[in-house]
Amino acid sequence: MTKSSTLRLAPLLAAASLMVFGTCAVAADNGWGAPGEFHGTKSQVFPPWQNGANNPATSKGLDFTIPEVDNLPDFHGSIDNPKLSIFVGGNYFFAMAPLVAAFEKEHPEIKGRIYYETIPPGLLIRQMEHGNTITVGNMTWTVKPDVYAAGLQKVDYYVQHGLLKGPAVPYVTNDLTIMVPKGNPAHISGLQDLGKPGMRLVMPNPAWEGIARQIKMSLTKAGGPALATAVYDTKVKNGETILTEIHHRQSPMFLMQGRAVAGVTWKSEAIFQEKIGNPIGNVAIPAQFNTKAIYAAAAVKDAPHPKWAEAWVNFLKSPTALHIFEEYGFQPYTQGK
Repeated sequence: MTKSSTLRLAPLLAAASLMVFGTCAVAADNGWGAPGEFHGTKSQVFPPWQNGANNPATSKGLDFTIPEVDNLPDFHGSIDNPKLSIFVGGNYFFAMAPLVAAFEKEHPEIKGRIYYETIPPGLLIRQMEHGNTITVGNMTWTVKPDVYAAGLQKVDYYVQHGLLKGPAVPYVTNDLTIMVPKGNPAHISGLQDLGKPGMRLVMPNPAWEGIARQIKMSLTKAGGPALATAVYDTKVKNGETILTEIHHRQSPMFLMQGRAVAGVTWKSEAIFQEKIGNPIGNVAIPAQFNTKAIYAAAAVKDAPHPKWAEAWVNFLKSPTALHIFEEYGFQPYTQGK
């Protein structure tokens, strides 16, 4: 593989790993370096939280997964001749495993032949623009996707620009929430509290996370432009807002490490953290301040497996898939919703 074909994400991902994990080497009493009071194990806090259960490959070989060090939580399955490759924004990484399992049950001929990635939508596009190649640490690989899934607006954009084959197919919606440590020790009651001096936050990075746009809209609804500026400018500059380096799934890790007391995420992510038993809670954002996301998918232009691309996109609208989504707080998309 030539250098020109290799996506230059290695420094980003490596730096992110150091930022998330390297900073844990502070004095603490829970046995692995986090400053909070959570006494759980590394495998509870750090991905992959399902201990490999999300991997749809049937033959896994040597299991070399070390939380904090070697875990590759965003890459699932085998790159050895997959029959369906899905690039999906990581906003529902936790739902992908049951979705894939349900799809395989309906189509047993494809079992064990699905590969999917769950990095932020903007980074997935950058990977596609760099020959579908990605580098993580010391490993570089290339997989051409069959399906791309993200927010409806982004999917529509890339259909119009020829990267995806239309139409964009919307299937579910999601709402924002304020994620907090269990028990809400900072007594967060609403979005306006996030602008208070001394309130330490972890927030999605606007550089590549689409959710940041919705969060800024909600902050503006709740407290005007001044609140959005306080959270995403003033507090970033003075160190009271930490911006994620890869994805807002880092938010619960930072909260459990005691590095922040609140952060805005999708409601589904807070529900997932609670489902797996992590000490995470959430503070609901009223409808008048919330900003709804619409998720959509489309086949990639010249997809290697157009039959399976179409089947997956149609599956996302099925009662089976919608039931899985609803377990995490998503709502079925209806026209004009």
